[in-house]
Formats: sequence, C-alpha cells, structure tokens
Amino acid sequence: MRTEISSLTSLDSTYTGSSYSPSTLDSAIDRAKAQLIRRQSQEGYWVFELEADCTIPSEYILMMHYMDEIDEALQAKIANFLRTQQSTDGSYPLYKGGAGDISCTIKAYYAMKMAGDSIQAAHMVKARDWILAQGGGARANVFTRIMLAMFEQIPWRGVPFIPVEIMLLPKWFPFHLDKVSYWSRTVMVPLFILCTYKVKARNPLKIGVAELFVTPPDKERNYFSHVKTPLGKAILVVERMGRLMEPLIPGFVRRKATAKARDWFMERLNGYDGLGAIFTAMVNAYEAMDYLGIPPDNEQRRIARAAIDRLLVINEDMAYCQPCVSPIWDTGLVALVLQEVDRHERDPHTRQALKSALRWLAGKQLKDEPGDWRIRRPNLPGGGWAFQFGNSYYPDVDDTAVVALALIQADDQAFAENIDRASIWIAGMQSSNGGYGAFDADNTHYYLNHIPFADHGALLDPPTADVSGRCIMFLGKLVNQHPEYRAVIDNCIDYLRNEQETDGCWFGRWGTNYIYGTWSVLIGFESAGVAKQDPSIRKAVVWLKSKQRDDGGWGEGNYSYHNDKIRGEFDVSTAFQTALALLALLSAGELGCPEVEAGVNYLLKSQQPDGFWKDESFNAPGFPKVFYLKYHGYDKFFPLWALGRYRNERLAAA
Repeated sequence: MRTEISSLTSLDSTYTGSSYSPSTLDSAIDRAKAQLIRRQSQEGYWVFELEADCTIPSEYILMMHYMDEIDEALQAKIANFLRTQQSTDGSYPLYKGGAGDISCTIKAYYAMKMAGDSIQAAHMVKARDWILAQGGGARANVFTRIMLAMFEQIPWRGVPFIPVEIMLLPKWFPFHLDKVSYWSRTVMVPLFILCTYKVKARNPLKIGVAELFVTPPDKERNYFSHVKTPLGKAILVVERMGRLMEPLIPGFVRRKATAKARDWFMERLNGYDGLGAIFTAMVNAYEAMDYLGIPPDNEQRRIARAAIDRLLVINEDMAYCQPCVSPIWDTGLVALVLQEVDRHERDPHTRQALKSALRWLAGKQLKDEPGDWRIRRPNLPGGGWAFQFGNSYYPDVDDTAVVALALIQADDQAFAENIDRASIWIAGMQSSNGGYGAFDADNTHYYLNHIPFADHGALLDPPTADVSGRCIMFLGKLVNQHPEYRAVIDNCIDYLRNEQETDGCWFGRWGTNYIYGTWSVLIGFESAGVAKQDPSIRKAVVWLKSKQRDDGGWGEGNYSYHNDKIRGEFDVSTAFQTALALLALLSAGELGCPEVEAGVNYLLKSQQPDGFWKDESFNAPGFPKVFYLKYHGYDKFFPLWALGRYRNERLAAA
C-alpha cells in the first residue's frame, strides 16, 4: 500500500501532556481568525481552491485540441502542472500519494503529448511503460475510452452503446434519466449526442497514442473485460443487440430524440456557471453545441465556453482546472466557524464579516426556480442552496443544512423566511428510509451501477450518513418551535443507527472518511437531543479515541475507501481530521478527557506562522474509489472551529 503525503512529518515527538496556556490558545485563535477574515471577498463570500486529480486539467488540453481552440501559453502552463504531479513510478494517482490510475495516466500522457512533449522524454517513457504494464489503453475506464473513440484512437465498439433515443424511454423503463444522480444526468445527456453521431475531434495536429496499446485497437476484443457480474453481463448482451438494431431506428425518431436531448441541456446551461456547474458536463455541452451547428458567436455558446474558463487557476508558471467551485459550501462553513469563535468575544470585525457573509448567502437561496429535484417532490416548495455560485436546477441538501444553521444562529429576524423555507424543503427531501441524499430523494436504483456505462459505480445519489447528520443538526435547532419536525428527526436518527458500523464509526461519503462521517453524525445527534450516554454515541467515542495517534492528532487517508480495515488510520496526523475528531468528541460531552487535550495540543503545535494549518492530503471523495478532491479551505477553517469550540466549552465549564 502506498500512503498519501503530508506536510506534518516534522512533528515527530509524541504527546506528553498540555503545554499551552489560555493566552496561547487565544493567540492561536486570533491569528487564524484574522487570516480567515482577510480572505473574505468584498461581496461577503469565501471561496477556496478545489483541486482534483490530473484528469481535469488533462481534459482541458484535450478539449482545446478537440475544438481546435489551442491557447499555447495556457497549454504550456497546464503541462508544467501535469509534469509536477507524476508519481515516481511514472503513473498519475487519483489523490496525492495514492496508487497510479490507468485512466488518469492515459489522459495526462495524451495531454502532455499534445502540448509538445516528446514521447522519448523520460517522464513520457515512464508513464507509457506503466500504462502498458497495466494492460494498455484498452483497460481505461468508459469515459477515457469515449475520449479515445472521439479522437479516433479506438473503434466505437470499444465504448458502451448509449444512443440518444434513451431520451425517449418511458419513466417505467429500467433506465431513465430521473433514476440517476444529477451529475450523471448533466454529463450523459450531451454525451448521448456525441456518442450517437460518433463525433470526431478536430485534432488539428493529428496527434494519436497508438503506442499506449498492447493489442492494436482495431483487433482488441476485451474492452469490456471489467464487466464481471451476471447482471452486468446480461445488460452487455442486451446492449450489443441494441447496437446491431441501431440501423433500424427511423430517422424521425433519432431527430426527435436529438432535439429532446438538445433542449434538455440547453435549458440547463446555467449561464456563466455552466451545465450542472461541473466541468465534465460543461465540456460535453460545449462540444455538443458545436456538433449541433450552434455558431461560435452565439451568446449561449460563448457563455458556455466562458463558464469552463472560470474554473481555471492560473499562476505565473503553472495552471490547472478545478472540477467546480465551492463558494456556498465554503462560506456556510466559515460562517459556522466564526460564529463559534465569536460566541463570547463579540468582536466587531468578526461580526461585520459574518453580517456580510450571511446577507450574501441569504440572497443565494433558491425558491421558485425549476429543479430536477421536483420530479420526486413536485408539491414541495423550494428553499435550498446550491454548492456553487449558481446552479438553480440542483440545490444541495448538505449546503442547505449548513447555511440555514448559520442563519438560525445569527438570531436575526431578517432571515426568518429563509430559515422557514429551508426547513420545509429539507424535511420534504427526506428519503423513505429516513436518510438524505445530496440532491435527490430516494435515488436508490442500485441495479443501474451494473450497466457497462457505470464502471465508475457512481451513477446514483442515495442517502448517506454524513448528509443525514447535518440535516438533523439543522432541524434539531427548530424542533422546539416546530414539533412537526420531530418525526422527521426520529426517522433520520433510526436511519443513522442502522448505518453505524460495528466498531462504532460512520462512513463518510463526501469527506475523508470515517472520521468525517462520525463527526457529521455526532454533531447531528447533539443538536437533535440524543443523550450523551446513548450507546451509539459511547461506541463512537471509544472508536474515535482508539484512532488517536501518538502525537495527539488524528489522520485518515483515502485508501480507507478501498480497504475499510484501515478506517480512521493514516501514517501521519492531519490538522483537518484532528479538528473533526475534536469537534465530534466535544459534541459527545468529552471536554476534559486526555484525548481532547492532546488533540488541542497537536493543533497548537502544528499551526503555521501565517496562522493557518497545512495538510497536503486530498480530503474528500467526489466519488469513492474513482474521483477525489482537495478542499483547500479545510485545513484553514476546521482547526479554528475546533479550537474555538474547545475554548467555549472550557469557559462554560469554569
């Protein structure tokens, strides 16, 4: 097993007890708070970089060559970035320090070759040798093979059959757009058009990667060797039959389906924030618009391209592309942090920062706008928040809970309608099992993860423990005034009890990993009034304490998504997971225990001179085992949250 990288390896001494005074704690909080407030935008929001693996920046270069819109200076900066991310064995991982991923490595290799790197360059030889040792280009995932087909590097029989006529399937059919997650819908609909018409990349320099294949692509017969389950193999047979019958599809049916797909994604283009506000969907839409004949000077097409470019992070020598941006999530969490820190301080600068942030957030609430979530809940009034600056079709339950809690804690009557709308919406988005998904209710058609297209296993948005915990964290603050939410909360608590692992932790779907999941649930239980001595809480506390490292911190790597036997464990401590563990233990009433004291001491010792903390590790999955993220804000504000709460608990206990 390879381990992820951390910048905290200099902390080689073990914890020997508290070595700080109240003034040391105050100073640490003040420095971190001042830095955080300085990062606030004039409009009131915070937004930190959101980094993914090298797939996204590689795809940006591929898009430029697909469209023959090559910005050589930008391409050179992205290529510089890609070269710095290569592992010593030549591969490209899905997160820093992780094992190499063949699809990511293929895209990075192809992008660097397009940027002018010689295939004889040492880094290219290492990448190519590694790819070939893994079985070559034919072993890439579905999305990579679709890219290779569009660049005429493999035949179209090497990708799943996804005809645009899928748009015409009735709702009762086993596969329907309404049955998959929002991210799947937005990525797939424009892709239906590109794949149906076998659209070819312009590729002006005619760059190919034939050298990455063990067997010549035209002779390869095992593009779907990854399909192992009986259901998957049966679906593959049906798919092959459909491919044989494709010539029989009447022209008027194809035209009708194409028009429906076009109208679907054009309606959701979402202005300068882009389709779904996620990179892959935005690129697919942009390329589909080009194929459909929408001219370059068309306003919607021009804005669609601008939306993609807004995801770029460009520095002097390097650049990369983010998968999306997270301003509402970042701002909501920072608001909770500053509210905790200021609970007793009542500092005017902090209050002003909070006032500006909460006003900005209140103005971003989605109310009567159309949204795909309404398909499941047609009579539910709107009231959610998205994750990005704008994403009106796809409000996020998780963001809504965080933002609405911050508004409640502001104790400002100006936010009463926002809070009321949010509470009604969240209560109404509960799934039938009591839990909450991120964007849809009851998105649980698990058999769809067996179709050949879904080799990533992330086609759905089912309820998860971490989102559910934050929903009751919010609703628990309202239940005294709104007893109608008690049943919603109780059903969610029952769901969470059933989701608890045998050793006491909870899985973290949207943050790494079991420490994140356990924190999410314990803060929800605290708000919902679950007794501190409840067996579920006691079991979680024992688990958290057992995972503390000798230096007083906690750490967990993304490898725990691949091997749950190392849940809650890592080779080093990180400020992010230490903060989560402390917040969880304090929620469980563990102030004064030696583990909390040691964790606080770890954060004080690891604070950087600028007032922040620095973790190199990726700290969240986009999709477990497939796609990982680094929220650049997590190591800046979560430790401050933990220190602020610890100080407040001590003051209350004095």
